[in-house]
Amino acid sequence: MTKTERDKPWLFRTYAGHSTAAKSNALYKKNLSKGQTGLSIAFDLPTQTGYDSDHELARGEVGKVGVPVSHLGDMRTLLDGIPLDQMNTSMTINATAAWLLALYAAFADEQGAARGKLTGTIQNDIIKEYLSRGTYVFPPEPSLRLIKDTIVFSTREMPKWNPTNVCSYHLQEAGATPVQELAYALATALAVLDTVKKSGEVPAAEFGNVVGRVSFFVNAGLRFVTEICKMRAFVELWDEITSTRYGVTDAKNRLFRYGVQVNSLGLTEPQPENNVYRILIEMLAVTLSKKARARAVQLPAWNEALGLPRPWDQQWSLRMQQILAYETDLLEYGDIFDGSKEMERKVAALKEQAKAELETIEKLGGAVASIDYMKRRLVESNTERLRGIETGDQIVVGVNKWTETEPSPLVAGEGAIMVVDPAVEAEQIEKLKAWRAARDAKAVAKAMADLETAATEGRNIMESSIACAKAGVTTGEWGGALRRIFGEYRAPTGVAQAAVQREGAGLDETRAQVDALSKKLGRRVKFLVGKPGLDGHSNGAEQIAVRARDVGMEVVYEGIRLTPSQIVRAALDEAVHVVGLSILSGSHVPLVREVMDRMRAEGLGDVPVVVGGIIPPEDAVKLKAFGVAAVYTPKDFQLNDIMADIVRLVAGETKAA
Repeated sequence: MTKTERDKPWLFRTYAGHSTAAKSNALYKKNLSKGQTGLSIAFDLPTQTGYDSDHELARGEVGKVGVPVSHLGDMRTLLDGIPLDQMNTSMTINATAAWLLALYAAFADEQGAARGKLTGTIQNDIIKEYLSRGTYVFPPEPSLRLIKDTIVFSTREMPKWNPTNVCSYHLQEAGATPVQELAYALATALAVLDTVKKSGEVPAAEFGNVVGRVSFFVNAGLRFVTEICKMRAFVELWDEITSTRYGVTDAKNRLFRYGVQVNSLGLTEPQPENNVYRILIEMLAVTLSKKARARAVQLPAWNEALGLPRPWDQQWSLRMQQILAYETDLLEYGDIFDGSKEMERKVAALKEQAKAELETIEKLGGAVASIDYMKRRLVESNTERLRGIETGDQIVVGVNKWTETEPSPLVAGEGAIMVVDPAVEAEQIEKLKAWRAARDAKAVAKAMADLETAATEGRNIMESSIACAKAGVTTGEWGGALRRIFGEYRAPTGVAQAAVQREGAGLDETRAQVDALSKKLGRRVKFLVGKPGLDGHSNGAEQIAVRARDVGMEVVYEGIRLTPSQIVRAALDEAVHVVGLSILSGSHVPLVREVMDRMRAEGLGDVPVVVGGIIPPEDAVKLKAFGVAAVYTPKDFQLNDIMADIVRLVAGETKAA
């Protein structure tokens, strides 16, 4: 291979944000000083779902999985001292993407940064939220309208900005196969572009520029040869689609531009030090092939299956990128896979299968009309993935094979993971109250009225949203106004439609136990699976619900985003025998405490409660002190064993009664 001029490296990012805007700002500045070249902002769940920090559903969630941004003042603090016209900023935000973009633009105006110079990305992909991540708010039609508004605004005002970032990352986290990841992401992109084109708000001569600003955010797993081929297939399919479907003639606008965070689903709680190797191998999948190389890379930390990573853990992942980019000769050569028959064969197969799946989606009416279908398929794929791990067909080192281990010095002692101070929530709420009290109420009312008029009349909401930001409107007020106009949405769970598992290791034995207990109880064992709070990562809850159904239990699962009172009311109304709570956002202590208190108040103290999530050992002790019967974490991958535990718990409660 002939040596060429050395390429520029991709953007180095670290997905970060926690506690408060001030603490996140300090973290960003520290990471930038270490060689990070772009920001990747993580927002907390209330911000992602359009609530203020003092809303009932925000309880326990403030500052946990990201930074709370309730108004322009928070955005000022978050980005203080960072010149926006010189920074490439990625914001992982979807349902409220238009609002966070408005806050960003408003602060850029204050800084004197020309909108035309702003570079970065808002994720702004609502369909994958319905399918996998759960931070949706509005129904599909108005949600696509909001995405269209941001695209039209950005095309005119912020031409260097990527106003939508089609995200297949969370599809793979939900169990998607490479073919499903290809097809569902491309179907989403088509739905967005078709919506923009149908609106007629972008002149035909400029539509190629709209296509050119669509970016993608992908995942890369451990089967890295397949993942390299997947990325090459993405590049070729996107070039073909944009040329044939949309008539884009400028090759630059047909480029498949993507950022990546490698797979977090495969990070293990047992022997977590092995995750360093997993992350490195996965990074190679999106960097080795020059023609399909990522434009930006952010890597998870080795200990994210245990809890929030510390700055040192994030630094370790950043150094991994820098070593590959600057110490190796990777960027000195052309594409090292050109001419490989194996690569060509695999890429062709993936493209053929992805096109067939796209045809199915098109026949169903497109991505929006296919949400139920795609969700069911993802649940089934994830079930197959977990079954392979349970049976040992899919080896996970340190989890289902070679589990013997030496104690790890990396996870020993105090401070092994970062914990958000519980006082942060109260502090944020007090600042929010002070913000509301200090602003001009008349200016807020006028800005809100203009926003509601624009939303109702179908006008682009971006300028009125920016005016709201400058007037001091809060995230919850903006979200509340659009909820009143557009309504709210409950996405399908995919559980009821997923194929029933008829046989498998341990199923028959557990089914017999469930049948025997049901006969003793006089009715079928009934299991309520609940997700309290705003955590939308429902993959684990869905798999528990599917397996409970498959072993013969009657399952009550109503999806995500329930208050503790709603869960307890459902337990009472459904007369369930056991309650399972799934929480992955780190808010398990306050939410479980409230559920347990409410259950005792309703006379349900004898109903056993089990909890699953990313729960440190010291928190598991706290939960059991509240009365929780069992705690399960990612190391507990044998779902049949969990089902057998639940049968024993219900049987024990029956005997005690």
